[in-house]
Amino acid sequence: MILLDEPSLGLAPAIVREIFSIIQNLRETGVTILLVEQNANLALQIADRGYLLEAGCITLTEKASDLLNDRRFKQAYLG
Repeated sequence: MILLDEPSLGLAPAIVREIFSIIQNLRETGVTILLVEQNANLALQIADRGYLLEAGCITLTEKASDLLNDRRFKQAYLG
């Protein structure tokens, strides 16, 4: 298992794409990854599951593909 905390923070978009490509490659080899990332759209594109944290508590959990379309998730991120 590998824990990644905000791997895209402060990086140029080209570098972020490269980092996420590497993360995806690790995932495909069977490495379990716990990814903490504010760029939810990007993170959920490569995730199996997603969790919404508010004030340190998990308030929503779904399959990543379902979470991207969940109105509660959109409301939390888009207001």
